[in-house]
Amino acid sequence: MTDREIRSMQRREFLRKTGQGLCLFALGELGLMGCSDTYCQSGKNYYTRPAKMWKRLEGGDVLCQLCPNGCRLGNGDRGVCRVRQNIKGELHTLVYSRIAAAHVDPVEKKPMFHFLPGETAYSIATAGCNLSCQFCQNWQLSQAAPEDLDATRITPDDLSRRARSAGSKVIAFTYNEPTVQYEYILDAAASARRHGIRPIIISNGYIMPLAGRTLAKSLDGVKIDLKAFTNRFYSSICGGRLKPVLENLVAVHATGTWLEIVVLVIPTLNDDPAEIRKMAAWVRKNLSADVPMHFTRFHAMYRIRNLPPTPVSTLERCRTIAKEEGIRYPYIGNVSGHRWENTFCHNCNRMIIERSGYFNVRNHVRGGACPFCGARIPGVWV
Repeated sequence: MTDREIRSMQRREFLRKTGQGLCLFALGELGLMGCSDTYCQSGKNYYTRPAKMWKRLEGGDVLCQLCPNGCRLGNGDRGVCRVRQNIKGELHTLVYSRIAAAHVDPVEKKPMFHFLPGETAYSIATAGCNLSCQFCQNWQLSQAAPEDLDATRITPDDLSRRARSAGSKVIAFTYNEPTVQYEYILDAAASARRHGIRPIIISNGYIMPLAGRTLAKSLDGVKIDLKAFTNRFYSSICGGRLKPVLENLVAVHATGTWLEIVVLVIPTLNDDPAEIRKMAAWVRKNLSADVPMHFTRFHAMYRIRNLPPTPVSTLERCRTIAKEEGIRYPYIGNVSGHRWENTFCHNCNRMIIERSGYFNVRNHVRGGACPFCGARIPGVWV
């Protein structure tokens, strides 16, 4: 066995054990379910289903049309995401109902501040991602292949039952990139709605507009990470491009599905005031002043460990710039107790939602309106 093969085997074993640890922490601690690779070992194709958004090419190749990577795959090949594979001339997903982690989180933790404040979201993840962000906080999931992680089979209807049992009014597809669960999310979201549960995704937005619109229409909320406002950052730090994310933001917003944006502000990499100003101005012009923007604090993670946490003053400056550019609801995140994690009415400037961390939320919005001046507050409140 070569050194390269040994290193690859060691990496797979490390990811498998790490993923098992994450799953045990997220699931075992809550008593919701246990980790098991029974289905992986059974020889039954519980997790492999025909994929959507692709076309056949000559010679048995296929072209994946789900995300801007546009992977051309020969027989047996997988895409950049690691979870979509050409099997005998047809594209398949390898993660249908293949859940590697699940947890009950506050909706605010996503973060979504104008979507059922104070409620919880039954949150799930698979392996895989179509980007390779060097600062990823869930890299053990996102940068893994399905076989690297233990998983439990959760069908779409079973997911809804688990959410209801946990008392969650929301199901969130999160932790890794939901785009790679496309087929499962469409079915699971439909089931959730039948059971009176709101489905949302926490996404990098790196998806083709047609697929993005189709997905958004099946959801009640979408949070997209706008990682920077330069193609250089996307290319060098994330392995992607900025333009497709902007195109998808426009496509998602046009569906009417509730949308919020998060910007993780990383010192020296994407914190230039001029860049933040251009970003906020773009959101105001191409989306809406009512789309909340969250400027969140960076902490060293994954492959970027040489930078300090984002100064709070930098986050405050970003929020001020967004406000100057007409964004009505700019927030500061990952700074517990900060004044600007609360929601203030854009019309009368009175505090209408108080937050202290993720778990202590007091929502004063009534009937989607400010209780003090009666102005309509954009969001999903019931």
